[in-house]
Amino acid sequence: MAYLVLSLAGMIAGGVCVFLALEAKRVRLALQKRQQAAREQKIRDTVEGIKVRQQQATHALDARRQELDQLAARAKAEQTARQQELDHQIARLQMERADFDARVVSYGELSAENALLKRDLHNIDVTVRKLQLDRELQRQSQETLDQRSKELASRYLKDTVKWISASLTSNNFANSKQRLQDAIVRCRDIGYDVSREEEATLLADLKTLFEKAVRAAFEREEQARIKAQIREEQLREKEVERELQQLERERAAIRAALDKALAEAKDEHSAEVERLKVRLAEAEANHERAISQAQLTKSGHVYVISNIGSFGEGVFKIGLTRRLEPMDRVKELGDASVPFPFDVHMMVSADDAPALENALHRTLHKLRLNKIKPRKEFFKTDIEAIRRIVEEHHGEVQYVATPEALEYRQSLTISDEDSEFIESVYEKLPAEGAHDADDE
Repeated sequence: MAYLVLSLAGMIAGGVCVFLALEAKRVRLALQKRQQAAREQKIRDTVEGIKVRQQQATHALDARRQELDQLAARAKAEQTARQQELDHQIARLQMERADFDARVVSYGELSAENALLKRDLHNIDVTVRKLQLDRELQRQSQETLDQRSKELASRYLKDTVKWISASLTSNNFANSKQRLQDAIVRCRDIGYDVSREEEATLLADLKTLFEKAVRAAFEREEQARIKAQIREEQLREKEVERELQQLERERAAIRAALDKALAEAKDEHSAEVERLKVRLAEAEANHERAISQAQLTKSGHVYVISNIGSFGEGVFKIGLTRRLEPMDRVKELGDASVPFPFDVHMMVSADDAPALENALHRTLHKLRLNKIKPRKEFFKTDIEAIRRIVEEHHGEVQYVATPEALEYRQSLTISDEDSEFIESVYEKLPAEGAHDADDE
């Protein structure tokens, strides 16, 4: 039993020893295995590093190879380009050489060409001298022509000025001035210098002549006006005389009727006598008034008339008449010289008719139709403007704003049938009676 225990103990101890011995060996083997694995891993890492470096070196070699290939290709291309340029230069040099060889001439050819050049130069020298002589002759001829043209231009300007001065009237200053300026422009166009001072002098002389012409025309018109005034005064005197004779006859008839009525009434008061006395007093008053009216030299009628059929809308004639019957003057103005009679807008009786007429003319001066002859009495204005001027210088006045223009308006609206009928009636008249009644 003890032996068994000992045997067992010995076996256990032996097993433990074996186990310990084997465990230490196993530990050494495991350590060796780990070391071996580490060495193998290191070897594998080294191999992998070598492979990576080898791949990198391969890539670097490939890149370097490609770079070298590119450099070689570029060098080859440059060499080709240089070779082509060189070939081109060689070809150009060969062409220049051939051209140079073609231009090379011999001494004989140079001598012959030199002789031709001398002959040509001689001919050119002769031609140049001839041209110089021709130019000198042309210059002298041109100077002569210029002198003659200047003389002609001066004569033309003088003749034009003389003609304009001779034909200048009070009505053509603008046209005469334009003719003078046109003549000056023509003279300058042909080379004749008309200075600004000379032009100003010519225009000033023209204005002076125009002033003289206007004064002369004014004097002629004034003489004509005086003669017309004398004729009108004579007509006025005749009218006054007829009026006085009529009044005298009327007064004598009234006085005779009064004497007869007084004789019949035998100093008895009657209405007929009183009526005749009143009529006699009126007749004597009219007689005295006619005499006093005839003695007034400035009294008259200022008339404002229009004729839209002849002159259009807004055109008025403003004048004065000293006739006892002012409408006679209006009828005279509407004679055969205008197609339609005048319409009266105002007929203003004034003690100083010339002053009223002058005030109207002076105020409306810029509205005259005829700017050349300011003495014409037609104005482009309106009736209200005329009314204001008359009332300012004379007082309140009666006027007609809208003209009747009866014949003109009927002429616009008359039918062709009526017009033909009227014409046929006039055609039936005798030849001596077919003219306008206003012509008589």
